[in-house]
Amino acid sequence: MTHPSSHTNSPSQERRTVVVVGAGPAGLTVGNILRAADVDCVVLETESRRFIETRPRAGVIEEWAVRGLRQRGLADGLTARAQVHSACEFRFGGERFRFDYSELTDHHHYVYPQPLLVTDLVREYADVRGGDIRFGVRDVELHDLETDPAVSYLDPTTGERHVLHCEFVAGCDGARGVSRAAIPDGRVRIARQDHGVAWLALLAEAPPSSDCVVFGVHPNGFAGHMARSPEVTRYYLQCPPGDDPESWSHDRVWGELRERLGAAGAPPLTEGRLVEKRVLDMHDHVVEPMVFGRLFLAGDAGHLIAPIAAKGMNLALHDAFLLGDALVAHATKGDDTGLAGYSHACLRRVWDYQEFSRFLSGIYHGTATGDPFLAGTSLARLRRLFTSRAAATAFAEQYLGAAAAF
Repeated sequence: MTHPSSHTNSPSQERRTVVVVGAGPAGLTVGNILRAADVDCVVLETESRRFIETRPRAGVIEEWAVRGLRQRGLADGLTARAQVHSACEFRFGGERFRFDYSELTDHHHYVYPQPLLVTDLVREYADVRGGDIRFGVRDVELHDLETDPAVSYLDPTTGERHVLHCEFVAGCDGARGVSRAAIPDGRVRIARQDHGVAWLALLAEAPPSSDCVVFGVHPNGFAGHMARSPEVTRYYLQCPPGDDPESWSHDRVWGELRERLGAAGAPPLTEGRLVEKRVLDMHDHVVEPMVFGRLFLAGDAGHLIAPIAAKGMNLALHDAFLLGDALVAHATKGDDTGLAGYSHACLRRVWDYQEFSRFLSGIYHGTATGDPFLAGTSLARLRRLFTSRAAATAFAEQYLGAAAAF
């Protein structure tokens, strides 16, 4: 919340140019860009370092995003260890259809689990570049965002409230974080959409059963197969919103995966122990503008996109590149052009990706609605990808993020 005077009598006050709230891909990338330019900053994170380096999250990174990380000296680990994917596979109607998007576009995807990227970014920021990052902070509050910004928090060890006065706050703490909540009602518009479905997100201690991502479009519901490492595979199963993950036993999960991903000539799934089961309700929101006073939102704090098109981490990196560069230009050159255009530049890509996610949702989920019209149109969209090179190329460009303006 914004409390104009709640921090004025604090015994511990400091000043920084930028306070970054949240140590996910967006916050850590912003922090690294600032440190590389010797711009004074601090990153605050409510969780421990171990937690953020191990929590399971996305794993698909688009080529332009990797290029942006390389340009900033942040892609050494990714370059050494990421898998390069050039095709995916759709399975529907009992058949397999390989979609070679690299052949269509000369672009590809990288598969590099978010925990590994976060580990790389933390190491670079804290250990290599000597950045100030404070883990496990509590009761974070944002103050005076339109006039003289400050961020306060409780030190979990001493119980003392610290205050960081700053020029700018980078709100990178996710959809449920304090940054977005600090914006008063009516000062931004929040556009929302609910897809009306959920996905059971699974991590299996099992080698991938395919050399590429596999999408199963089935009357029982969508299923997805995504490699995360040579030993671990991410699976998704469409399920009702609010479903209880504990109702999905080992046998039930693997039975549905075999059914929904089954196709003529498909190799059998390699089964393994399920180390994660959680239900993700498929919904989206977009905050417009992504700026309030001297608070700049980035990543899920500014826009939440369902994992349907694997765009969330890529959008977070896009925001971070723009915001980090804009803050550096302000601090080193007095150039506010990037800050003034930040929200508009972010939202162009955000809405482009939201539109594609909505389109893809119709393909993935239409056959399971029980509505024969929606099922028919969904399958028509899929068949078009394998009968029209123009349609396939347009889809591939959106799937790779190659068509969005950067």
